[in-house]
Amino acid sequence: MISEGNKIKATILYHLRRKKVLGNTHTHFDTLKKGFPSHLGKDIEKIAKELIKNKWILTKTTSYGLQVSLNKEKLKEIEQFILEILGFDF
Repeated sequence: MISEGNKIKATILYHLRRKKVLGNTHTHFDTLKKGFPSHLGKDIEKIAKELIKNKWILTKTTSYGLQVSLNKEKLKEIEQFILEILGFDF
């Protein structure tokens, strides 16, 4: 049985990977919540911070807020996780 937390993690990673937000391409931290029901906002934030702690998502502080992107060095690991949880391949 796949946990709800892992589904959310994989979905966040999938959206970033699909939009090619990796390396020097960044997106605002708040965009990670897009596409999820609004009542999950706090959970999404907590899970995103966990992904940052695991170094799957890298952060960059700017004058206009926190920016995030996928860690290129962990891309194979990330894609494997997405495939296991969501069944999507790249």
